[in-house]
Amino acid sequence: MSIDKLHDKIRKMKNPSMLDLTAAADAIPAHIDQGSAVENYAFFCRELMNGLKDSMPAVRFRFDAFALMGGEGLAALSALMQEAQDLGYYVLLDAPGILTPEDAQMTADTIFGGEAFPCDGLLISPYIGSDAIKPFLSYCKADKDLFVVVRSANKTAMELQDLMTGTRLVHTAAMDIVNRHGETIFGKNGYSRVCAVVSAGAPNSIRAIRSGYKFTYLLVDGLEYPSGNHKNCSYAFDRFGYGAVVCAGTSITAAWKENGTDGTDFVAQAVEAADRMKKNLQRYVTIL
Repeated sequence: MSIDKLHDKIRKMKNPSMLDLTAAADAIPAHIDQGSAVENYAFFCRELMNGLKDSMPAVRFRFDAFALMGGEGLAALSALMQEAQDLGYYVLLDAPGILTPEDAQMTADTIFGGEAFPCDGLLISPYIGSDAIKPFLSYCKADKDLFVVVRSANKTAMELQDLMTGTRLVHTAAMDIVNRHGETIFGKNGYSRVCAVVSAGAPNSIRAIRSGYKFTYLLVDGLEYPSGNHKNCSYAFDRFGYGAVVCAGTSITAAWKENGTDGTDFVAQAVEAADRMKKNLQRYVTIL
């Protein structure tokens, strides 16, 4: 029921947003001194999760960001994910890099099939083909969600993902693969548990995907990129204000820095930034 959990939380909070807890070292206020860099990072994430639990329905972690901090980082990730679930968040994890079918199978069995990294959904890239998706489908048929990056938000994505392949763009071909594998795996809300990730900086792509794939749940990434904006994000939603969630990171987690303060009240400033994001989305999206 994972995608239903996200849907229901968004409907209850009237806030279709997700908090990306990836943060650069300089986004962590200087006054935080819990010992090691990992402990500082974990404290920062924990404080934000506690402060935002009543206003944001979902959080996102990146496996590789914690893995690069070594064993202590992975232990912190595991603990934070469990705490996020205990606080009631929908929890999404960006999976480690998948370059082979074996990587995909190992990731599916270790994360979806294990208990070390408790999450509701995983985010992957499909650009090795269907081999990246197939190992996760049995878990999606149970209660997990798979978010597949169809159109990424980075500036140079168009160099490959917007190329023509026959009569389609490359990322449209990727969307067809997502649709094919998810067309029989639905939550109670009517959306597939094999979901797609799209770019807030590519509004025409969002429009085409929403109109052409009405039962695919969409995660809109890249709101904070120069080409991203709330109006673009609105194209991902259906007429009832459902079917999508918008992800934001530093505009909330580092709001204290953008405001030019010392960060001693970073949680309060994050809450204010999250409320602004909600109001900006509500200018274009009405959740019934």
